[in-house]
Amino acid sequence: MNTIEKKGGNPLLSIYFTAGYPELDSTIRIAKKLEEAGADFLEIGFPYSDPVADGPVIQHSSEVALANGMTVKKLFEQLRELRQHVRIPVFLMGYVNPVIQFGVEKFCEECKNVGVDGVIIPDLPMYEYEDLYQETFEKNGIANIFIVTPQTSTERIRKIDSLSNSFIYLLSSNATTGKTLDVGEDTNAYFKRIHDLQLKNPLIVGFGISNKEAFQKASQYTAGAIIGSAFVRRLGEKDYMDEIPDFIKSIKG
Repeated sequence: MNTIEKKGGNPLLSIYFTAGYPELDSTIRIAKKLEEAGADFLEIGFPYSDPVADGPVIQHSSEVALANGMTVKKLFEQLRELRQHVRIPVFLMGYVNPVIQFGVEKFCEECKNVGVDGVIIPDLPMYEYEDLYQETFEKNGIANIFIVTPQTSTERIRKIDSLSNSFIYLLSSNATTGKTLDVGEDTNAYFKRIHDLQLKNPLIVGFGISNKEAFQKASQYTAGAIIGSAFVRRLGEKDYMDEIPDFIKSIKG
């Protein structure tokens, strides 16, 4: 069964934030507040020293989190109490190096133990996942979320769909995170092309979604969208916890 399901025709809103930012111990508090405010599922980033796919806002949050002392081990320690406070689906997002250093099997086991539903690792090649790690992921009930870009071939998309058991992350463009989404004719055609493939897994759009208009446009052909940089930017403000309900309301209405 998919962990991500569209309810009542309303698009799903996922929020990304970096574990350990702005404070080392803010991870669970932010997750809890996001659920209370109406987020449908969460992506918690584990910081890495070389976040090549991320724009300046998320890069900065990773630098601060690492300086605060955040590690994969520390994150799992914090997530031990996750399911006491949060019921919506939760995914971890990051780069493959920290996962390999921690140990892939141990990483999947820890995800299972703390109640994480899946992971998004953009630089984990599909063939490597299939050959080396798929069995470990599936044994622990952890979904591996694959990424589709405007350049991804139909053949590869079908393959991704066959390997997936939660949702497919549809990159709005090939830009780094934090760029504003321009939903013009080309982007609409791209979203429609993927939608018309009638894949078994729901599509969730990420990269460049920063306001209600972009969220609604991105969700026309998909199950919903992910907001990252626009939210992480808010976490840099003084009263960031108080800002969360208004931020979610500004997107979902």
